[in-house]
Amino acid sequence: MKPRLSVLTLAVADLEKSLVFYRDGLGLPTEGIVGREFEHGAVAFFELQGGVKLALWGRDDLVHETKVPRSAPSSCEFTIGHNVGSKEEVDRVVEQARQAGAIVTDPPHDAFWGGYSGHFLDPDGHLWEVVWNPAWPVED
Repeated sequence: MKPRLSVLTLAVADLEKSLVFYRDGLGLPTEGIVGREFEHGAVAFFELQGGVKLALWGRDDLVHETKVPRSAPSSCEFTIGHNVGSKEEVDRVVEQARQAGAIVTDPPHDAFWGGYSGHFLDPDGHLWEVVWNPAWPVED
């Protein structure tokens, strides 16, 4: 397996609501919901850096597709990391998410390892970390 990630798919309870959060609230580019003509096919794709895509797919549709039994979602399974170029940008992005309806679980703060970070939950409880790491410069 080559070390690359091309699509990160998040299971969501309400595809329309999540589309609004990510598109209108966070400003991620998308063409909206596609695949409605297929049973279990409606999905929204968002363009991320380097050709990576974020996909939002209805939870029941993902259960159908993967044949994995539905279980209770847990926000603690993993975080989605969004690295930025400064402490001020961490503050701005976390506030933007809060205004879009996210729950800020960990306000931006200096981290023990020398960086600066904050965490929020999207409308479906997916945990995001917004972080400035002085050892990882961000190129826009």
